[in-house]
Amino acid sequence: MKIGVSSYSFQQMISSGEQTQKSIIKIAKEMGFDGIEFTDLNCPDGVSEEDYAREIREECEKYSLPVAAYTIGADLLKGEEEIKRVCKKLNVAAILGAPALRHDAAWGMPKGVGSYEGFENVLPRLASSCRQITEHARSLGIVTMTENHGFFCQESARIERLVNAVDDPNFGALCDVGNFNCADENSAEAVGRLLPYIKHVHAKDFHIKSGNGPDPGEGFFKSRSGNYLRGAIIGHGDVPVYQCLKNIVSSGYNGFVSVEFEGMENCLTGIRIGLENLRKYGESIK
Repeated sequence: MKIGVSSYSFQQMISSGEQTQKSIIKIAKEMGFDGIEFTDLNCPDGVSEEDYAREIREECEKYSLPVAAYTIGADLLKGEEEIKRVCKKLNVAAILGAPALRHDAAWGMPKGVGSYEGFENVLPRLASSCRQITEHARSLGIVTMTENHGFFCQESARIERLVNAVDDPNFGALCDVGNFNCADENSAEAVGRLLPYIKHVHAKDFHIKSGNGPDPGEGFFKSRSGNYLRGAIIGHGDVPVYQCLKNIVSSGYNGFVSVEFEGMENCLTGIRIGLENLRKYGESIK
């Protein structure tokens, strides 16, 4: 099992100015990761996204650390300008040398005229947008995917519907084993549904508390139905990470599994323990 790490896992250090997306490459290599992925580049002042992507690629090549994916935010219900923006991000992914790009499908609960639009109402629009993006991606040798992310298009049934509606082998799912809980879905069952569509994997854990009780306090956020979630070190939380990964690997998936840590602990500690646990899981799954 190839284990990568998302630049987002280091966000504590990046936000404080202690590290940059470029400087964490050396740290990730020294920690023992097999690859790294980047979330929306944070370019230094006066440096274009394209030039920063070249710098990052050179740094990754220096440390022999492959770029596993480039992940960006998106809301494709915004229309043509958003499609064009995502296609421009594909050019950045190509400069990075990323074989895959993840974009969101939609974010939040889309508002219609005087009401909220249901998933079935917007599915044709989402599928058309994803299809246009992946057609451009194919010309660059990049696969595209959407993640179970953003509340509206988060549970496995909706991801499956979207992938089948796009109906293009260049498009699939980034399966985040933890994020299903944001839509109150059992992770193991959700992963089982998405096995045929997985292009990339995020390993993530959460502490989960029932919404039938008081707010646990700082660090927790609410799921779609009002349960409480807090980012956890992989193996310390309530997500069946091992079971999910066992099913993914058994299905024939041989791509990267990337650590995405968003807990309250020191990020280096959280990332290190998560990596150690994933290595143990990988050995056991063999």
